[in-house]
This record gives sequence, structure tokens and C-alpha cells, in this order.
Amino acid sequence: MIHQIESKVVNRLRQVTSAIKQDGANQVSIITSTADRKAAIEFAKAAAIRPELVGEALRRICQEPETSDAMFTILETQKLLDCKTKLTLVPHRGGLLTDLLAARDLPESSRSDSTTGSKKTPVESS
Repeated sequence: MIHQIESKVVNRLRQVTSAIKQDGANQVSIITSTADRKAAIEFAKAAAIRPELVGEALRRICQEPETSDAMFTILETQKLLDCKTKLTLVPHRGGLLTDLLAARDLPESSRSDSTTGSKKTPVESS
């Protein structure tokens, strides 16, 4: 008889514990979904006003030519560095160095013929 009562009490405690866990999970789910909804609303608001803020900042920067030149030079340099292409810097008046560097990257068909010194065009080469 005592064993049956103990068994019923243990089963009832399991049921109550399970119900408490489920209620807690439901409350967490409600809180999470509410927080997700509020965050989505705030992100949407931020995305809506971003173009206006960026435009206003660029307008203010462009009012000072020295600042805008520096900023766009930095942005251009950053883009060049990010693209991972080969970049060769030469002096402003590179002379022969510039010509040699430019000729190095020409395709074979447009280089000078080594015996005559004349340039072959794609039509002439056979």
C-alpha cells in the first residue's frame, strides 16, 4: 500500500516537473520571438534611414575639398589593395622604364620581330 502511494506521488511529481519545464520553455519562446520581432523592426528602421545618413555625411565631407580628396584617395587605394591584382608603380616620368614595363605585358603576336625590329600585327603574322 505504501509502495503504491509512493509510486503515485513520484508520478505526480514527474508530471508537475514536466509541466513546469514546458511552461518555462513556452515563456522563453515567447520572449525570444518578441525580441526577434523587435530587433527586426529596429534593423528595418536603421536600413531605411541609412541612405539619408550616408548622403548627409558625404555632403558634409564634400564641402571641404581637401578632406573629400583624401577620403576618396584612401577608398580608391583600399579598393586596389583588396582586388589582389598585380600593380606596378613607376615614377611620373618613367621614360624607358615605362616602355619596358608596358612591352613586357604585351601578347606575343604584337611584340617587335627580333630580326627586323618591325612590329607584327595580327594580320601579318602567319
